[in-house]
Amino acid sequence: MDQAASSGNRRLILVATLLATFLTAMESTVVSTAMPTIIGELHGLNLYAWVFSAYLLASTATVPLYGRLADMLGRKPVFLAGIGLFLLGSALSGMARTMPQLILFRAIQGLGAGAVQPIVFTILGDLYTLRERARVQGLFSAIWGASSVGGPALGALITETIGWRWIFYINVPFGAAAALLLHWSLHERRVERRHALDYAGAAALTAGVAVLLWGLLGGQSGTVNPAALGIGVALLAAFVAIELRVPEPVLPLGLFRDPFIAVPCLTGLLIGTVQFGIPSYVPLFVQGVQLGTAGDAGKVVVPFSAGWSVAAFSSPRLLVRWGFRPVAILGGALVCAGTATMLLYRLETPLWLMVVNLAVAGLGMGFSSNSLMLAAQNAVGWERRGVVTASVQFTRTIGGTLGIALLGAVLNARLASALRAAGTADVNALLNPSARSGLPAGALALIRQSLASGLHLIYLLLAVAAAGGLAIACFLPSRRGTG
Repeated sequence: MDQAASSGNRRLILVATLLATFLTAMESTVVSTAMPTIIGELHGLNLYAWVFSAYLLASTATVPLYGRLADMLGRKPVFLAGIGLFLLGSALSGMARTMPQLILFRAIQGLGAGAVQPIVFTILGDLYTLRERARVQGLFSAIWGASSVGGPALGALITETIGWRWIFYINVPFGAAAALLLHWSLHERRVERRHALDYAGAAALTAGVAVLLWGLLGGQSGTVNPAALGIGVALLAAFVAIELRVPEPVLPLGLFRDPFIAVPCLTGLLIGTVQFGIPSYVPLFVQGVQLGTAGDAGKVVVPFSAGWSVAAFSSPRLLVRWGFRPVAILGGALVCAGTATMLLYRLETPLWLMVVNLAVAGLGMGFSSNSLMLAAQNAVGWERRGVVTASVQFTRTIGGTLGIALLGAVLNARLASALRAAGTADVNALLNPSARSGLPAGALALIRQSLASGLHLIYLLLAVAAAGGLAIACFLPSRRGTG
């Protein structure tokens, strides 16, 4: 615990960080159920995906930058600036009158959200010992689990009662309370730094990630944007060249020589695809192949989040007793078992079997995420903990984001020929009960069969990613002190 650098009322700090985490975690799910109503008022259905993508791009690309700033300037000012940007974007999003405005304001929200999670976990690393931190981080895993389960329902409730704009406005008082609590309770000793921020590296990384994701997210029609991909790769190559030259890089590449940092980051690239892929592509099987309802889809996804929370709460004793590597391997093995079972999904697969196998995968994600994050944090001191925490968060998120985009392109490419043969260009007809009833029986069977085939390919790729993550986790050392 770095008391020389950070101190204060830990209970108040915990409340403030939990509240901020809840707001930013909920924001990624609560908007989904409000979007049909928003489109009905603002129009612009062709821009639908960008309401989510703008937030995702901004929040993902800026994580390493915030991690470096937290090490240079301290945790508190960066956290307060981030939550301020998030609240500004929230207020503006609530006032949006057109879809382009809403997309722009969601990007501002994302710029703020990119600071919250890495800085929160960095603050926890400063204030709590390894044993305490393992326990406290279980609370934050529960917050993420609760947001993924309750976010869509809360969004629907707010939209149907006080209006969709309050999905954004309601963030303001709670976010302000979190900022004030942390401002009053967290005390930091200013750490002087000799070198200025690596502006060129930060710009190259942010632009490279944004353009690369744009090229892949453009693949939702089954194709990618080769020009954007080429530019994105070139910018990331320029970023690496810059980081090797500057005295204070935004992402010190030398850190990745340490297996306590390299293994969590590399594992996160693969496990992140599973983390994002399960809630994205299992509901599609339930509704599109088995012709279930949205409620049925929700029943099978909830255990994934619940299992994650249970493992996060139960992992502290295992981490202290066994060390990092055994718990990471346990988590990876459970994720592998859960994703491999998805290959057995058929038309007649009962929901209870899906519930069980996704709960197993969720348990694995909880054990894996806790052990990998704590291993990386425990490997460095205060002056590097911000950038290391951000690196683990960034690689997991970017792995998931790139993975989802690639999986979406694969699925759409597999569906394209079946849709042409069925005489329709819209697979959404399969997901809408009223439109589904109007499809000829032959066309309906063909589309279901093609969707099932495409999803099984997706599940195979997820299983491969899980197996790769497990293999890399085996190289994680077990202990380095007790922090």
